[in-house]
Amino acid sequence: MQKEIVMNVGPGETRVAILEDGRAVELSFERNGTAKNAGNVYKGRVETILPGMGAAFIDIGMERNAFLYVDDIQPMGSQVVTEEDLELPRPQISIRDMLKIGQEIVVQMVKEPIGTKGARVTTNLTIPGRYFVLIPTLDYIGVSRRIDDEQERSRLRGLATKLKPSKMGLIVRTAAEDADEKELSADRDFLLNVWHRIQKKIKHTSVPNVLYRDHDLLYRIMRDLFTKEINRLVIDLPDAYEKALEMLKNFAPHLRNRVHLHQGSTPVFESFGIEEDMQRALNRRVWLDCGAYLIFDKTEALNVIDVNTGKFTGSICLEDTVLRTNIEAAVEIGRQIRLRNLGGIIVVDFIDMESDENRAQVLAALQTALKPDKTKSKILGFTSLGLVEITRKKVRQGLAELLQDDCQHCEGTGRVISPQTLALAVERKIQRLCLTELAEALLIAIHPSIASLIIGPGGGNLARLEEELGHRLFIKGRDDVNPGDVRVMARGTRSELEALALPVHEGEIVEMEVRETHVSNPADGIGRIEGYVVDIEGAGHYVGRKVKVEILRAFRTYAKGKVTE
Repeated sequence: MQKEIVMNVGPGETRVAILEDGRAVELSFERNGTAKNAGNVYKGRVETILPGMGAAFIDIGMERNAFLYVDDIQPMGSQVVTEEDLELPRPQISIRDMLKIGQEIVVQMVKEPIGTKGARVTTNLTIPGRYFVLIPTLDYIGVSRRIDDEQERSRLRGLATKLKPSKMGLIVRTAAEDADEKELSADRDFLLNVWHRIQKKIKHTSVPNVLYRDHDLLYRIMRDLFTKEINRLVIDLPDAYEKALEMLKNFAPHLRNRVHLHQGSTPVFESFGIEEDMQRALNRRVWLDCGAYLIFDKTEALNVIDVNTGKFTGSICLEDTVLRTNIEAAVEIGRQIRLRNLGGIIVVDFIDMESDENRAQVLAALQTALKPDKTKSKILGFTSLGLVEITRKKVRQGLAELLQDDCQHCEGTGRVISPQTLALAVERKIQRLCLTELAEALLIAIHPSIASLIIGPGGGNLARLEEELGHRLFIKGRDDVNPGDVRVMARGTRSELEALALPVHEGEIVEMEVRETHVSNPADGIGRIEGYVVDIEGAGHYVGRKVKVEILRAFRTYAKGKVTE
């Protein structure tokens, strides 16, 4: 598999994409003023203890207190453990026996604040280096499961045992494969120096405060991801390119020839097709090459993915069509989960299959697609309802949460009330308003899309309303009014408000876009100013273009005009 890292360094944001066989599978962002906090070490204070939840809230100096779960608290005193021990359930201990209100405590953020939830922290500190992760509070040795060669695993475990500081732990990272003792020793010494600086800060730093902050995105990419598995690293900023080469001098000089500076006038993310992949990852619907498609939906508790055959009809039989669709869907789902950074519970509704063997093939395809994912995930298999359940660790915001905001009108549902429904609701508001109004006439502002419906063809609907309510109504379209709202702009007599209401006057020349042709006279065009209709003589062939229009006649609900050029 061809693996590449592409980095776009801008003045306000750094973006990094990981590509596998030319397609983006992971994205990372770092914006000015919003640096990553996961991995930072804090000196905090216990604010609240919740025995019923087995948790405490810790003030670490952020907007919301951090959440510390009882299983994330390291008991006093180091202990020797094995990899198998870490999988065993811990004995039940009351959190009240471990923490006290007001107690100062050193914690590390393991999950960023997401939505309304504060950060999650732990007292089990880990400090990552190039080849090792140092665990200052636990006597432990581990080797990355991504190192498959048993002989190499044994060699690295032996070196880690030799280099491990007393009563501390070391985890051997994937990048350590084939590294010699000198390189490993230098990385161990670097991590020990970091820990000693943190210990000094603990004694002299007030609460709450940051004791250790992880490095910027460029450094983390070079330290954590740029291994011998990566065929190429492309950077588009000369300064960042030179900085990357300088870093590699210290911990991976043999990889310097794989770093390249992007050349050419096409932006690097466009050149590699990453912008297109990123846009697809924000869409609710994702098409597959076979003509089938995926639908992605999100609830508060879980992510839902639905597989549909779409335009794919197959050529052999139904079961073969379903199998081929589901396998292709499984591969793309694995990529989209990583690209969108979906976390928590994920439920996939594949197309129903009769054969257990076919289900096993689909699960195998999904497992293979998620195997390169560095974020821990688990496929739980098919449920009795034929759904596939997946859990994936959630450490930071997903792509959609990072790049998008919920629509202020639909509040994230993806659906809004239809214009006709809103127009009827606005009519009812106007009716309630007129019941208490003493003025002869009202000038009211409504969103332009609703104003045209309230006025109706030829002003017929507005005339009906005026007759029913006994008031003269002047409608003004305003983009700053929400579609379902009504705003009273003025009250008074008919003559007073008529001058205020009309957006154009006879003899005036205005520039406007011809939006559509006239319904009953296609030779004419229709333009709108704040929802006010202008019937433009002979402008039917100008639809979509801006023209200068001379106003010939101005009426209460529309005007007549002609093109002046």
